[in-house]
Amino acid sequence: MPIIKPAHVAPGAPAQHKQPSRKGKKAWRKNVDVTEIQEGLEEVREEIIKGGVIVEKDSADLFTVDTAGDVSIPKKFLKNSKPLKADEIIAQRSVIPAVSLRKRAGDKTTDGIIEAKRQRTSYITHKELSRLRKIADGRGSQTTVEVTEASYDPWDVQKDIDEAAQDPRFSFLEKSMKKVAPQTLKQKPISLAASGKNIPAVKKPEGGFSYNPMYEDYEERLMTAGEKELAAEQKRLAVKEAERVKQEAAAKSAAEAEAAEARADLSEWEEDSAWEGFESGTEEVKLNAKRPERKTQAQRNKIKRRKEEERKVKMAANDRKKAEQTAQIKKIAKALNENEQAKKMALVKDDDSSSEGDDLELRRRKLGKLLLPEKDLELVLPDELQESLRLLKPEGNLLKERYRNLLVRGKLESRRPVAFHKKPKRKATEKWTHKDFMLH
Repeated sequence: MPIIKPAHVAPGAPAQHKQPSRKGKKAWRKNVDVTEIQEGLEEVREEIIKGGVIVEKDSADLFTVDTAGDVSIPKKFLKNSKPLKADEIIAQRSVIPAVSLRKRAGDKTTDGIIEAKRQRTSYITHKELSRLRKIADGRGSQTTVEVTEASYDPWDVQKDIDEAAQDPRFSFLEKSMKKVAPQTLKQKPISLAASGKNIPAVKKPEGGFSYNPMYEDYEERLMTAGEKELAAEQKRLAVKEAERVKQEAAAKSAAEAEAAEARADLSEWEEDSAWEGFESGTEEVKLNAKRPERKTQAQRNKIKRRKEEERKVKMAANDRKKAEQTAQIKKIAKALNENEQAKKMALVKDDDSSSEGDDLELRRRKLGKLLLPEKDLELVLPDELQESLRLLKPEGNLLKERYRNLLVRGKLESRRPVAFHKKPKRKATEKWTHKDFMLH
């Protein structure tokens, strides 16, 4: 029975003197044992990664002379040993001073000489007491307490990265790049209002939006909303009518095409049934027709001169047309520049009069390819008006209103919501590791 050995065991290198021939597979270079060379190369690579080849380095780079000694050794060996009693007594320090061994006279024994009174210096004067009271009350001089800001920020990750990059041990790391804000962050957003004015984030409602409005304000708002809805309905009906006319025209053209095709089939059938002979179409051709003669050199020169004159006339006409177009372009550019200046002046005047814009009329060019969401109809019919605030029903959606306001002010770009993201395709395969063995 054959012995199963692991795949990593390599066969021995073939001996040179035992090879009768070099034409067999056992004499190939791939069967030579190179494990020792591979291990040596791996060791060299690991040494290069750790800082360099050890054989090539000097002794000063590999060894250091320790003159101070290890501080942890006495702590390690004298950790459980009991200190001496003398050291324990010397280590004790009391707050009370030691008793003096000098002989002192008693309190009642005197020599009969009255000593002069000395002024006490251990008490606090009234001036110093008043100054300390002022400092305690916060009315003292500001120079007594100096407040310094913290120089170290524990949350500054960038500072730690910079310090690590300056360390020579981390010289292989890439230098960190400073974060640079984009230029558009400093620019003001472009308002989508037709007037170009800035639209406020929260607009103050008018009188017609009240739960109990004035009759004039409510009537004006109701008429405006009605005209807008009527125009939208007329536009919808016009689109529907245009679609109906288009479908009718398509059906009519299809019917006419079918009728023409039927007539063509019928005419072909009648022609085939009328006469079954052959018509070559050469009966009316005259045999004595005059053949065209060759042109002379003078005629060719004349035609060449005429074509050259026509080319020059055409080129001159094109030059005149280009000059006229250039003049027209300059004129249009000048007019556009004047219009832009006039619009800017008008905007400046409007800004002076009223700085708030309106989102009822928006400009044609939007941000992004998608259209803006329609504004909700904030209108209550006359029969739905309530006389009390308690009977008022809340309407609208603050989230939608806030999102549309950000779009109109130019803060965001209109996007389409994506419900399901496309997942990458994955292919499952089975590894053939069960085949990695050798038979001997």
